[in-house]
Amino acid sequence: MKISTKNATYQKFEVLLTNRNKRHRYNEFLIEGVRNINGAIKNNWQINSFIYSRERKLSNWAWDLICEVKTKVNYDLSESLMAELSGKEDTSELIAVAEMKGNANEIRMSENPIMVLFDRPSNKGNLGTLIRSCDAFGVDELVITGHSVDIYEPDVISASMGSFFKLPFRRISDNKEIDEYIAGLKAKYPTLKIVGTTAHKETNIYDVDMTTPVLFLIGNETDGLSQHYCEICDVMATIPMGEGSAASSFNVSCAGTVLLYEAIRQRGK
Repeated sequence: MKISTKNATYQKFEVLLTNRNKRHRYNEFLIEGVRNINGAIKNNWQINSFIYSRERKLSNWAWDLICEVKTKVNYDLSESLMAELSGKEDTSELIAVAEMKGNANEIRMSENPIMVLFDRPSNKGNLGTLIRSCDAFGVDELVITGHSVDIYEPDVISASMGSFFKLPFRRISDNKEIDEYIAGLKAKYPTLKIVGTTAHKETNIYDVDMTTPVLFLIGNETDGLSQHYCEICDVMATIPMGEGSAASSFNVSCAGTVLLYEAIRQRGK
C-alpha cells in the first residue's frame, strides 16, 4: 500500500510510536534497527507489516526480508514521511510493525533459575539496559510490576540492543497477583531465595548465597523497593562502594548487572 500523505494509516504509525494506550489497544508496536528487526524474526515474533520507501535504494538485507517474511500488508511511504516516522538521525530503511505477546503461561525455566523483578521502572534506558543484561547472563524471566514505563516503548527496545526479543518477560500490576506468582515459584522451587536490593549497607552481596534458585527484587530508580517487597525478601543485599567514594549507590541497571554477574560467578559459569 502506497502512502504519500498523513492519512489515517500513517497517523496509526505515529500513535504506535508515541501513545502507550493506543499501542496496547492495537496490540502492535514498531521495531527499528537491523539488530532489533533481525532479533524479532529470529525469535519468532509475528511481523504484521514492513514500512519502507521505494524512493530510496534499499539494501539486499531489506529486500530479502520484504520478500521472505510473510506479512499481512506492507507500506511504501514517501521519503519525507519515512524520515519523519523514523526515530533515527539517519533515516531507517525499514521499520517493522510487530504483534505484542501476552504474558507467557508456561515459560521453560531451567532447573536452577535466576529471575529478576523490576518494581515500577520509570526510565526507558534503564529498563532496556537491564533487559540486555538479563539476556547476557541467561536470566530465565524478567517481571515488570506496577505503574511503569511501557516495555514496548521504542527507546526501551532500542536500549536492549536486540535482547528484548530473546528474554521471556511478564507484566504484573498488583501486589495480590505478585504474591500469587511468588507463592507458585516457592512451591516449584522450595529452596528459592528472594534477594532484595538496597543502598543502605545491609548484607554484602558476596555474603549472599546465590547458587540456589534466586529471585532478585530491584526497586524503582527514585523510591527503591516498596515496603511490601522488602517484607517478602529473605535478605536485603548491598553492593559495596569503594572507600571514600562519592557515590553511595549504582544506577539501577548497573546494580542489576553487578548482581547478575555475582550470581553467575558463584555458580562457576
